Amino acid sequence: MIHRIKEQESIANNIANASTPGYKKDSVFVNELSHAQQRSFPRKSDWQTPMIDQVYTDFSQGSFDRTGAELDVAIDGDGFFVVKTEQGVEALIRGGALTRDQQGFLKTADNDAVQSDGGPIQLPIGDVSIADDGAISVNGNVVGRLRVATIENLNDLQRLGDGKFLVPENVELTSAVRFVVRQGYLESSNVNVVTQMVDMIASYRNYEADANSLKTQDQSLAKLISEVGRAI
Repeated sequence: MIHRIKEQESIANNIANASTPGYKKDSVFVNELSHAQQRSFPRKSDWQTPMIDQVYTDFSQGSFDRTGAELDVAIDGDGFFVVKTEQGVEALIRGGALTRDQQGFLKTADNDAVQSDGGPIQLPIGDVSIADDGAISVNGNVVGRLRVATIENLNDLQRLGDGKFLVPENVELTSAVRFVVRQGYLESSNVNVVTQMVDMIASYRNYEADANSLKTQDQSLAKLISEVGRAI
C-alpha cells in the first residue's frame, strides 16, 4: 500500500503542473519482489522489503504553443536552458517564458538569471531576435547566446521544483548538439491529463484491493488465534 500512496502523490503533482510550460512528468517504478531482490536487500520483515525503486522523470518533449512573444523560447530537440537561481545555484529548465528586468537582464518567471557561456545575458532596449542556435540579437546586433546544455544520463538530474533540475556535483554539464531554439513558442507540459486521471483511478482501486486483502488476512489471523486459544 505504501507505493500506491507514493504513486498517488506523483500523479497529483503531474496533474497540478499540466499547464506549466516545459514541465516533465514523474512516474513511480515498482520493484518485483523476486528472490534476486531479496538477496540484494536482506529482509527484516515483509513491510520493510523495498518496493519502490525510484521516482523517475519522463523527459519526452511536449508540444509547442505559439505565443508570438519575442522573449518566449522553446527547445525543439535535446538540451535545457541554463539558469542561475537567486541562491546562486546553477539549474536546467525547459520552460522558456523569459522576461527582461529593469537592468535589462534576461530572467525567468522565478527571477532566475538566464545564462550564456559567459554568464548572465543583458539586453539593451530594442527589438529582440533569437536565432535557431540561441544567438540573441537586438536591433540586428548580436548581444549574447542562450546556453543550451545537457548531461549524458538525464536520470542523474535532481528535480528542484518549478520545472527546474539540479546537476549533481560529480556530473559534467555539456553543450547540447541536436536542438533548435524556437522564438515565440513555449513547450507545453508532457502530461496527458486524461491518462493521468485514469492512472490515478487505477492506483486508488489497487490501494483499496490491497487494503481489503490486508483486512481479510487480519480477520483470518484473529479467528485462528481465537480458536486456538479456546482449544488450549
